[in-house]
Amino acid sequence: MARKFFVGGNWKCNGTTEEVKKIIAVLNEGQVPPPDAVEVVVSPPFVFLPLVKSSLKPQFHVAAQNCWVKKGGAFTGEISAEMIVSLDIPWVILGHSERRLLLNESNEFVGDKVAYALGQGLKVIACVGETLEQREAGKTLDVVAAQTKAIAERVSSWENIVLAYEPVWAIGTGKVATPAQAQEVHHELRKWLHDNVSPEVAASTRIIYGGSVSGGNCKELATQPDVDGFLVGGASLKPEFIDIIKSSELKKSA
Repeated sequence: MARKFFVGGNWKCNGTTEEVKKIIAVLNEGQVPPPDAVEVVVSPPFVFLPLVKSSLKPQFHVAAQNCWVKKGGAFTGEISAEMIVSLDIPWVILGHSERRLLLNESNEFVGDKVAYALGQGLKVIACVGETLEQREAGKTLDVVAAQTKAIAERVSSWENIVLAYEPVWAIGTGKVATPAQAQEVHHELRKWLHDNVSPEVAASTRIIYGGSVSGGNCKELATQPDVDGFLVGGASLKPEFIDIIKSSELKKSA
């Protein structure tokens, strides 16, 4: 089953209004493959969502970086899924390693958030991944399986989920999983979905790689059979993001 290539740009806690406008200009002026070849989603900080949504060419979509686990209320500082929907933002990133590690979001909490966001009509980029300690202990597959299981137990459909494998040891460190390492985990995640959800979900769900993706390493990663795209951090703030988007063309010929 063909899976459309997916590239997400996570701008994290970065940028002023003027800096964000410059990034928007680079994207709008860039020559990228058409939407039927690659789906591109950028995720700016919350305060810039309306600006980015209104300024980007319509071929680019916009995602929020997080949302709360239930309907809004007395949760100061949180953003509800309903608020994101009201801004006509179609996507949200959930379970990013920085929230798991820095804010102690458990697998179960992330699973609840994914289920609630889907229920409000959002599409979800759901992140899983292991720390360096877990990888060195040989627990990579156990960790990502447990994280994926917590999502699978709470959702009835994977139609609007993109699964992002982001090894924590390769995020913002300059280190990157080799194409073989990325393919191994992506293959095992697809196998887990096949065995525990359904063969149809395994075949159709896009599994993307996130971990110091750059214009230099994206091409070889893109040709791996189970790598369906990227979740890009720092490089999504630079002109090389255009090159990463264009790596979708290599996927078609792989």
